[in-house]
Amino acid sequence: MKKSRILLLAAITVVSVQLQAKDYNASLFGAKSNGTTLNTNSIQRGIDYISENGGGRLVFYVGRYLTGTIYLKSNVTIHLEEGAILVGSVNPFDYERNYNWTAMIFALDQENIGITGKGVIDGQGFRVANNLVDMIHKGVVKDPLKYDRPNETIRPQNIYFRGCRNIVIRDIMLKDPGSWNQQYDQCVNLTVDNITVDSKSYWNNDGIDIVDCDSVTVTNSYFDAADDGICLKSHSADFICQNVYVYNNTVRTSANGIKFGTVGRGGFRNITIVNNLVFDTYRSAITFAAVDGGIVENILVDSLRSLNTGNVIFLRIGKRSGTKTGSISGVTIKNVYAEVPATKPDAGYNYEGPVEDLPRNVSPSIISGMPDAMIENITLKNIEIHYPGGGNPHYAEVGLDEIDSIPELEKKYPEFSMFKELPAWGFFIRHARGITFENVKLVCDKKDYRTAVVLDDVHGVTFRGLQVSEPGGKKKAPVFHNRSSDIKL
Repeated sequence: MKKSRILLLAAITVVSVQLQAKDYNASLFGAKSNGTTLNTNSIQRGIDYISENGGGRLVFYVGRYLTGTIYLKSNVTIHLEEGAILVGSVNPFDYERNYNWTAMIFALDQENIGITGKGVIDGQGFRVANNLVDMIHKGVVKDPLKYDRPNETIRPQNIYFRGCRNIVIRDIMLKDPGSWNQQYDQCVNLTVDNITVDSKSYWNNDGIDIVDCDSVTVTNSYFDAADDGICLKSHSADFICQNVYVYNNTVRTSANGIKFGTVGRGGFRNITIVNNLVFDTYRSAITFAAVDGGIVENILVDSLRSLNTGNVIFLRIGKRSGTKTGSISGVTIKNVYAEVPATKPDAGYNYEGPVEDLPRNVSPSIISGMPDAMIENITLKNIEIHYPGGGNPHYAEVGLDEIDSIPELEKKYPEFSMFKELPAWGFFIRHARGITFENVKLVCDKKDYRTAVVLDDVHGVTFRGLQVSEPGGKKKAPVFHNRSSDIKL
């Protein structure tokens, strides 16, 4: 893993040098910075010219540059100086569609490309999406308006790159997309560094989506999203999303902080997640799901802080797509400090997590495979999680004697709240093999009727230095197991 990271950093250095070519002022090609002139053709002419003449940077200076869909070409960097704003048109018909997605900036099978600078890309997504709703109601656009919103594929993303190599996204702010914010699909050698994402103006506003990519770094960035923050996906069974390094980021979302899948058809391999902060997040700080037949293997999470987040760890194997069963194996999660609140952690944000997940008692961290697909070889080390406790047994109790009644829900979309009530307040682990707890501390602020750790069909579990703190809980065993074997306390 270390060798591949060194090679990746070397490749990034080469790309950075390549992108320091000749600069061209966007005004040279007729682009206007008044915020009202539609500059799509002028900007595209500038990109085409630079690509055809040896490469370089298309530079935007202070002002608002209105545009529809543009296509970034090989050896071209869009550079936004501080005060420059690339503004998306609010007319849905100013955007084009490729690979079933709509976007402001496309790059398809290009290389040595980038978007840099201290400027802003503003998709005006709330206005675009509502104009689209109006057109659907008038019958101009056909769409079922599922959940009272247009399909995410016809709402423009800010960025969609597919099949590209050697990409640098650095220093910019990305805000207000109509759908997902930035999607990199089947790309190789991608650097995302020191960016700011404000992506909470409409539904499905992810922070960043990395799909079936190889050799990716996401570092030193801030993500504030209505939907998943840093999200890895695998749309194709022929690809693996792999060799990804996520370091020193801050994430706030009304969904999951850092997530693999869905979708996960091929899977995820060699992922390193180090020194990240997740806060005010409705769902899980980290979610790894294999529910579409793909793999999850060789994953490291190190030095994670999770503050005011509804759930900390959620690992799940399911079978929602077809008959192929996925797998999760070789996951290490260590050096974690987390605080789970009693109240809704994203209350007051533009688009909150769904109320249909409520009411319920506060959920534990969950590791849940299937009877025929065990989650294997999971290490939890140096972890401290504070829970509110106070679970109400008269509210919606699922007791230890009812553990066999908890449904498998193998076809259901994977979220930590999918099981509603569980009989543990700290960790619930089911259908797993080879689990190691080392120096794990679970603190419950108020007495809870539930048990700290519950194991169901779990085989080969080692506890070293497990600490459980719960008011009035001294007489209660910290671990309960059902249909399990080879448990070492």
